[in-house]
Amino acid sequence: MKKQHIALFVTGGIAAYKVPLLVRALIKAGHDVRVEMTKSAERFVTPETLAIVSKAAVLTDGHEFDHPEHVAHVALAHWADLGVVVPATANTLAKLANGLADNVVTTTLLAMQAPKLLVPAMNDQMWQNPQTQKNIASLMTEQNYLVLPPETGLLAEGYAGIGRMPEPERIALFIESLDDPRLRGRRIIVSAGGTKERLDPVRYLTNDSSGKMGTAIANAAAGAGAEVTLVTTRQLPVVPGVTVKQVESAQSMADTIDAEFTEADAVIMAAAVADYRLPTVSDHKLKKTDATSGLTLNLVQNPDILASLGRKKTHQILIGFAAETNDLLKNAQLKLTKKNADMIVANHVDATHGFNTDTNAVTLLRPEQAPVTLPEMPKPKVAAALIEQLATMLAKQKG
Repeated sequence: MKKQHIALFVTGGIAAYKVPLLVRALIKAGHDVRVEMTKSAERFVTPETLAIVSKAAVLTDGHEFDHPEHVAHVALAHWADLGVVVPATANTLAKLANGLADNVVTTTLLAMQAPKLLVPAMNDQMWQNPQTQKNIASLMTEQNYLVLPPETGLLAEGYAGIGRMPEPERIALFIESLDDPRLRGRRIIVSAGGTKERLDPVRYLTNDSSGKMGTAIANAAAGAGAEVTLVTTRQLPVVPGVTVKQVESAQSMADTIDAEFTEADAVIMAAAVADYRLPTVSDHKLKKTDATSGLTLNLVQNPDILASLGRKKTHQILIGFAAETNDLLKNAQLKLTKKNADMIVANHVDATHGFNTDTNAVTLLRPEQAPVTLPEMPKPKVAAALIEQLATMLAKQKG
């Protein structure tokens, strides 16, 4: 993204304490940042803190007319190339959806013609309230707001749920991607999560894949302008531009990807697809016959989605993942050749790496090229690096 004037609008949620880190990240990326905040936001982070990190005075309620030579909130509305409401509380979303302007933040946003991004953060029940969802939908469809959805994680109330504000680093990455045209006009399929293979109505075989890596890739691809279909077994927040298709089993994932494959420009298989399933699923709970009886499962192979796509691809770029516990590069290289893939993303899996973590360390393998090893970093950054590679591959293909 080119250098921009970014106005941050801070409202009264506990996540406001993270905003100074976002200011720093945006300034580090080369942008000019100005901050406005509501009176409620001052309870969580001080105007002085934000003024110091932004190197500019912070506009607060009651000070719009301190300098009579201009109306401060209108001047900021004209100055900004992008407005970001962070955190966007349920109360502020309701005000914006209904055109209310009862504080400096809502007044400025009402006067702003530049693109505007909402970063909601609140309790899970407030986020899932039908009225909040109605307000979000109205702001997106009728007022053209962009929305970076909240994440699932530990909330201020002390339990895990959806409503947590994305970390400042991820918000900054998303803002950077808003002007990224590299995949504009491209159709990308991404798979995510671990499949479930039913034994009976209450039991299934699965693995530890959280879906975080695949979802991060889908978000990064959408940020680069692609039209993205995310075929996933998980329910994680996605950005605008990602169409989510929920599946459970390997077969349902294969069928869903097959239906989209012909029109796709690339497929990234980040899902951990189960290798085996029962030939038939019991329609009732399997019961123990006695106190010492065991259970023998006769399993059959699931469809190999990556190999199947490799056999029938025409113009599509095909990227697979190899999660290995030993002989990482040897096994990944075999997979690259055997599956007829254009790239394999190899990652080592153990108690602290790979599944169910927020970071990843991967090596990228391509035919007749030296492996490229990336350092361990947050999964959104790994996703951004992978999308950069994909964009280069598609550009060379077109040329």
